[in-house]
Amino acid sequence: MSGYSRISWLLLAALLSFSTISIASEDRVYRYHSKNGTLSFSDIEPIDTYYEEVNFGCYACGVYSEIDWLETKLYPNAFADEIEEAARYYRVDANLVRAIIHAESHFRVNAISKQGAQGLMQLMPATARELGVRDPFTAKQNIQGGVKHLAKLMKKYYGNIRMVSAAYNAGEGNVKKYNGIPPFEETKVYIERVEILHKRYGKLIRT
Repeated sequence: MSGYSRISWLLLAALLSFSTISIASEDRVYRYHSKNGTLSFSDIEPIDTYYEEVNFGCYACGVYSEIDWLETKLYPNAFADEIEEAARYYRVDANLVRAIIHAESHFRVNAISKQGAQGLMQLMPATARELGVRDPFTAKQNIQGGVKHLAKLMKKYYGNIRMVSAAYNAGEGNVKKYNGIPPFEETKVYIERVEILHKRYGKLIRT
């Protein structure tokens, strides 16, 4: 499993199952490598070992958001080299990549969702492995994998960004099931917010 412990992920899933309480009370989850080298998670701060705090949540997925998406701060220089390199290689609009990263993780390298999606572009563990991503919490690997996935979706949906956004959020299976954009409120607001962010980054950064 590329150095990832199944037990560690099960422990994380258990922690996430209680995340409504933990996140609301601002409790923390830490990721670290145990002595045998496996990636582990804990809600207790590790001692005598290097660790990183995990950030939770899809930034643009909340149905009832108080964020003004037309005015919220943009991050045009965040991971610029990694984004531009992957976008050129896979022939994807770099500003769409920025919009997806902004929407998914708010440019937080260690972001992780309740469902277990990881890193800047919120890749699920199985998807990350399929895309050749060994460490989804490394910016370059995560972006390369996420943009590769975006390129696949762009080809599948003939460049229709709303459909691409829907599939990225809700999954290709749901897009197929509903023969279009799924009727999920989260997906609807996600598409709108990605569209806004894409246009705003496009105006700010001419590619």
